[in-house]
Amino acid sequence: MAEVKLFRAWSSPFPLRIVWALEVKGIEYDMIYEDLSNKSSMLLQYNPVYKKVPVLLHKGKPISESLVILEYIEETWKSKTPSLLPGDPYQRAMARFWAKFGDDKILPLIWEAFIKQGKDQEEALIAAHENLKYLEVELRGKKFLGGETVGFADLTFGWLANLVSVFEEIAGVTLIDHEKFPLLLTWMKNFMDAPKIRETWPPRDKLINHFRALRETLIAKEPK
Repeated sequence: MAEVKLFRAWSSPFPLRIVWALEVKGIEYDMIYEDLSNKSSMLLQYNPVYKKVPVLLHKGKPISESLVILEYIEETWKSKTPSLLPGDPYQRAMARFWAKFGDDKILPLIWEAFIKQGKDQEEALIAAHENLKYLEVELRGKKFLGGETVGFADLTFGWLANLVSVFEEIAGVTLIDHEKFPLLLTWMKNFMDAPKIRETWPPRDKLINHFRALRETLIAKEPK
């Protein structure tokens, strides 16, 4: 058995960040799938504070929260290439900045645009597009946010590469406009097809069924 274990849910984008990091770094690990509607006693034991995935178990010690785990992987396996974070302190800080920006300013708005309807959806889309403009500018002259290879920030934005098209198909709305964000869409394709990444995507039809049912449930709970 591997000394590294990853607790994940098949549909959640956050554990996928850790899968990608481990795969890119060539670190052996065991995967433990969780049913988030019936969480295991092990998950609750290893993450009693947040009670959610991902949790990385290394030599019996648990680490939770995806951005924290990514940092831990980079620091623990520095000798394994490629590096997820650049050597220059400023560039490292920028990678962390974009990761936080994505989680704070992009992900919640894309999710809001997916699960809402009417005016609420329109407002979320407008706000998301305003923030995506910053990402479009950052990608000028770059294949990846990390440069020529996948890096820390790319891993944190990786959910865009598959979930945006899934959300668009389900909600019948364009979340990322091809004319406004050509560099972002090119990045999404590059990331989707990157070595070690392309073998990890969950089945698209299964994702569509899962998120369609989730969206319908959330919309049904909205006040009429």
